[in-house]
Amino acid sequence: MSTPSGARDLHVAIIMDGNGRWATERGWPRTEGHRRGAEAVRRTVEAAPGLGIRTLTLYAFSADNWKRPPAEVGTLMALFRRYLRLERRRLVANGIRLSVIGRRDRLSRPVLEAIDAAEEATAGGRRLHLRLAVDYSARDAISRALQTSPGEGPATAFPSRLARAYGPSAAAPDVDLLIRTGGEQRLSDFLLWEVAYAELRFSPVMWPDFGAEDLSDALADFRSRDRRFGGLSGAAPTASASA
Repeated sequence: MSTPSGARDLHVAIIMDGNGRWATERGWPRTEGHRRGAEAVRRTVEAAPGLGIRTLTLYAFSADNWKRPPAEVGTLMALFRRYLRLERRRLVANGIRLSVIGRRDRLSRPVLEAIDAAEEATAGGRRLHLRLAVDYSARDAISRALQTSPGEGPATAFPSRLARAYGPSAAAPDVDLLIRTGGEQRLSDFLLWEVAYAELRFSPVMWPDFGAEDLSDALADFRSRDRRFGGLSGAAPTASASA
């Protein structure tokens, strides 16, 4: 049994895992897996609004990913910049607002310029709020929220401070469904506060193979669940991560 709020206006977050393993299994360089993963991003973004998703947060590059080989990091950043540049018009045409959450002080100037241009161009989008987590760490976000607003207001105001930790455009409601592809079953420092009452879906599908049907199946499973939020059927959480 699903709650009425499970029908539409959902916030779905995805840990896009398995790009490197997908490529390695085929004898290809890991970077090819990341390139194919970018195609899966397009498929997922295009399918999301029609499935009742209003906010979609994708884990594109974690703070820990800087530990990867420089060549792989360079490829990831180049793909990210290319995505922002090439998809900007498509996002605008489809009413999709793009926001980037995460640290920006470690990103290169060309990447920052691409982010600024994409966020500005898509600011009017109302059909879907697409959030890309880049150089993101949930622990870091929580730490920043505590440091920048010590003693500000009651504890119930903390979600707003957390949203502001990465800028006003980062604000979003709590996550309803968290999907992780690639077969792993952990959160990896992703939206730790916002997923407090999220339903979890761990898929064996590698991210480059993920498509609209996989997203639809995940949502069908989500809507079959009884979300009790610690209470009885039909209950709702008392706190929200929205600003």
